[in-house]
Amino acid sequence: MQRAAFMAVLSFLFFLAMMVGFYLRQNLGYFLLASAFLLVYLATMLSLFSQRRTAVNIFENGITYKKFSARWDEISATETAERPGGRAGLELRKRTGESVTLPDTVNDAERMLSSVRQRVSKAA
Repeated sequence: MQRAAFMAVLSFLFFLAMMVGFYLRQNLGYFLLASAFLLVYLATMLSLFSQRRTAVNIFENGITYKKFSARWDEISATETAERPGGRAGLELRKRTGESVTLPDTVNDAERMLSSVRQRVSKAA
């Protein structure tokens, strides 16, 4: 997250510098560089905001992830879901049949997965 924020700031500063260079020299090359740095900045900001929305929120009475939300007593099963590359997530299934796989790429994933398993087993 810090690297992405640093990249966004740096690309925006280069964008501004190239726009100043274009203003002073009136050379098309500066404008093309400024456009490229602006695209890098926009892509970085888009990825930051989309990543922020995919957070796993654990509450006292339940859990939310993307569009999935459930109270602990609504969850009927938890299973380890194997993913490519040897990574493992946690699949949660509600009694209604709706399911979601929690990612292992979040910060402190092992603690999150064990906390979810513990709360689901207490509610069952």
